[in-house]
Amino acid sequence: MSETASKTLAAPAREPDAGRWKALVFIALAQLMVVLDATIVNIALPSAQQDLGISDGNRQWVVTAYALAFGGLLLFGGRIADLWGRKKAFVVGLGGFAAASALGGAATNEAMMFGARALQGVFGALLAPAALSLLAVMFTDAKERAKAFGIYGAIAGGGGAVGLILGGFLTEYLDWRWTFFVNIPFAIVAAAGAYFVIREPEGGRNRSPLDIPGVILSTLGLVALVYGFTRAESDGWSDSVTVGMFVASAVLLLSFVLVESKVRAPLLPLRVVTERNRGGIYLSLGLAIIAMFGLFLFLTYYLQIVKGYSPVKTGFAFLPMIAGMITGSTQIGTRLMTRVAPRLLMGPGFLVAALGMLLLTQLEIGSSYAALLLPAMLLLGLGMGTAFMPAMSLATQGVEPRDSGVASAMVNTSQQVGGAIGTALLNTIAASATTAYVTDHIAGATSRSQQQLVQLEGMVQGYTSAIWFAVGILVVAAAIALTFVNAGRPGAGPVAGSGSGRDAADADEVQIPVVAH
Repeated sequence: MSETASKTLAAPAREPDAGRWKALVFIALAQLMVVLDATIVNIALPSAQQDLGISDGNRQWVVTAYALAFGGLLLFGGRIADLWGRKKAFVVGLGGFAAASALGGAATNEAMMFGARALQGVFGALLAPAALSLLAVMFTDAKERAKAFGIYGAIAGGGGAVGLILGGFLTEYLDWRWTFFVNIPFAIVAAAGAYFVIREPEGGRNRSPLDIPGVILSTLGLVALVYGFTRAESDGWSDSVTVGMFVASAVLLLSFVLVESKVRAPLLPLRVVTERNRGGIYLSLGLAIIAMFGLFLFLTYYLQIVKGYSPVKTGFAFLPMIAGMITGSTQIGTRLMTRVAPRLLMGPGFLVAALGMLLLTQLEIGSSYAALLLPAMLLLGLGMGTAFMPAMSLATQGVEPRDSGVASAMVNTSQQVGGAIGTALLNTIAASATTAYVTDHIAGATSRSQQQLVQLEGMVQGYTSAIWFAVGILVVAAAIALTFVNAGRPGAGPVAGSGSGRDAADADEVQIPVVAH
């Protein structure tokens, strides 16, 4: 055989889609809409509660109905995207999300509102995995993939803070209903753009029969888990229903793993989560989200109740975090992604975020925004943005195209479950510390103003106690990323899954060694 034939031969790589960068605009817009919705409604909740006559006891269902449907159905949504095709799932998800948002904006009573929020969660669970898996199969060159996931990571991380600004504006200057109606133009533009621009690669569908037992067990297990944490926040960890939900969740999810190891066409092929790098990413990302979601909540309350900021001013106070995330994701992460191993971005990224969190443990009633909160938020944003970007990319890298929907759904599931755990766990820690502080100090407060001061000091004491836990969680996330994630830096060639039938095949370019005679 000739010298040229003795070299490594390569199967021809798929040509990248010419419209991939236009497609990214519409995918990013859809992702922004879903992430915005997570925080924009929180700002509008007090006004909506008053208008619709929702009781304090039922108020949490505006958030819980969405979280349960979204978190419980993500794996099913990811599998449907693999079955239907990602483009179709993406457009249907957008249409359904817009219709559910219109219903929420037009709500006349609490039942209509809860139903609309649950519907938003259902279509969000179809839309979110489809968006991420479209990126995974459309961007196959390592450098281009780094840029695309840098933009996506910045939106995924910073969109929640943008939601606080937009929610404040809409609630303060228009009406709470616009926090729902604003989704409609987002969805229409993204769906129209996706329909005309996105060209999904051929041969990436998973046409295996649907794993019905897996769908039922995973949905019920995740719903029980998310509801258990939501209920723990309002009713306490020892509440019988809370404990029952955690026990039921453990039994259902263990049964799900057992079923998935036995059936021929599993909803979640265990190869997706047992691969060392992906397992490390799902775990570290979930932990980082626990820390971050709790922080959003505490800082919002601190700025509005302790510092007396308006909703709009509160939203703008989060801008340094958004700027940090965009810089970390699109500048630091994107530039270094093809030069260093992902763990060397993720580990230090989480540690920089932990340093920002550490600064916030020094919060006091009179803390200066410029001297304490501003640098802390910049560090948090930089760290999270730098870590999120390679995590999002690597979580779907090396996955067969037919599994990219469920792999993307696992990224969203780790974030959603992390958010539910973070809100409940850190809120409980903060509430306990506040109660203990007020109990110890209220006796010495003789006047009403002194009692109010003790209440505020107790609130801040609660926040800082919970933030210490968040620091620890971020350090653990960094340790997991540095220990588990051992992938090398991506080369300059294609990196997406080949669909060759091997999960380890992580390139469209299949290397075939030929022995010279």
